[in-house]
Amino acid sequence: MTMTRRVFMKAGAAAVVGLGAVPRFLIRAAFAASENGNTNKKVLVAIFQRGAADGLNMVVPYGEQRYYAFRPTLAIQPPRRGSTESAIDLDGFFGLHPALAPFKPIYDGGRLAVVHAVGSPDNTRSHFDAQDFMESATPGLKGTPDGWLNRYLKATTQPQASPFRAVAIGQRLPRSLMGEAPAIAMGNITEFDVRGGPVSDTARVAFEAMYNGGMQDVLYAAGRETFTAMKMLKAANPAQYQPVNGASYPRGPFGMALQQVAQLIKADIGMEIAFADADGWDTHASQGAAQGQMANRLTEFSQTITAFHEDLGDRMRDVVLLTMSEFGRTARENGNRGTDHGHANVMFVLGGPVKGKKVYGQWPGLQPEQLFEQRDLAMTTDFREVLGEVLMRHLGLRDVGPVFPGYRVSTSRFRNIL
Repeated sequence: MTMTRRVFMKAGAAAVVGLGAVPRFLIRAAFAASENGNTNKKVLVAIFQRGAADGLNMVVPYGEQRYYAFRPTLAIQPPRRGSTESAIDLDGFFGLHPALAPFKPIYDGGRLAVVHAVGSPDNTRSHFDAQDFMESATPGLKGTPDGWLNRYLKATTQPQASPFRAVAIGQRLPRSLMGEAPAIAMGNITEFDVRGGPVSDTARVAFEAMYNGGMQDVLYAAGRETFTAMKMLKAANPAQYQPVNGASYPRGPFGMALQQVAQLIKADIGMEIAFADADGWDTHASQGAAQGQMANRLTEFSQTITAFHEDLGDRMRDVVLLTMSEFGRTARENGNRGTDHGHANVMFVLGGPVKGKKVYGQWPGLQPEQLFEQRDLAMTTDFREVLGEVLMRHLGLRDVGPVFPGYRVSTSRFRNIL
């Protein structure tokens, strides 16, 4: 029998077998597995908009005249009845980009909240450093060995946890989930299997028998847990999954990723943390306003998240979806009709426990003296306060101190989103 991908890891963790092209050094599987799903488990879905999304055009401060002075070709026009290319009013000052129109019913229904002028206190404009700082939740410190989600998992160790307690949909484990606690990365949940060309029951049984032969080292435990995970997924029958409630996911990578997250939630196999990337936000040139490059990305982004919300239906009462991006864009457009690397940004928080229909945060203004370094939207909410509130009030973590080393999260600074 030939195995095309066989990966075993010892770093206090476990193993994954047959995950297609997933690099071996970026995959972890769990020590222990629970055969029983938990239909009442709270779930956090973290979405990273890589490339620095333009928060000023996602949630438009149309009540701020300086916004229009700064962006003569990129500004989204104020709300206008009957227009499909103007901002969609939220509260008389802020409006959604028209490509985010699918969000409006969720916002009006009280399940979508916006946090504006949120971000990292570090002033780097490097994508690599800013993403590292946000995913490690230690701004300015490059040597942090683990991510904020992994530290949460470590702080809430569950001896009988499912091997699918923490899952990233993608070809590698994201920085947020790297660390000592077990987590899994998978490019496609239907390919989570032992692979050697076409997978036959005979091959699978033969391989499993290798681990029933009394081996006493780490490979035995790792192999057994891998097969437990495989059996759990097989029982969920992911290949036959059909979205419900009229949900239609876009066909791109982000749409397929969130559809798979919905599958795992509905399969009741113990998932608590899910992670997915939404790429393509680095709009230095030809960004576009109501139409164009960014609008296309926002259309896929909003349609995917809306489909996820519809697909889960009543299950959303136990789910919070959180979006983040490493930093925002400059207040002024540049000479290439784009925007450059900025500072503060926007986060969306969606789910049953969310106190939506509100734009949270303190608006700093766009006057020259109000800008960060005279060019960017200033930060008035540290992103760790939003993460901390979600961990405490949604997932029930009592002490967030271990998750945010070197920073004191205070409930007095929470925006009370949940």
